[in-house]
Amino acid sequence: MPKPLERRARNREYDARRGSARARGYTSRWECARASFLRDYPLCRMCEQGGMVREATVVDHVVPHRGDQALFWDPSNWQPLCREHHDRDKQRQERGRPVQAVGADGWPA
Repeated sequence: MPKPLERRARNREYDARRGSARARGYTSRWECARASFLRDYPLCRMCEQGGMVREATVVDHVVPHRGDQALFWDPSNWQPLCREHHDRDKQRQERGRPVQAVGADGWPA
């Protein structure tokens, strides 16, 4: 397992290659589209699938756009997620790792 300093250096290299959020398309235009989408779809899709109700705060790209602006702006490629599901479970899915399902009671299913 890499040491914390090695991980931080690797993360900095990744961030440098990836570019800034603005360079990737997350501009004021995106903020307006995001806000509108969350008004229309206020609940986290992954929570709903697990039988829970939680407010969505993130508009996630179902298929990572990787700089493809057509995919970035395609609303059919967007899904509402809570911060927890976006930052934990969606990232695990994208890396090919299993996601631990959680029941409505909050315990692993």
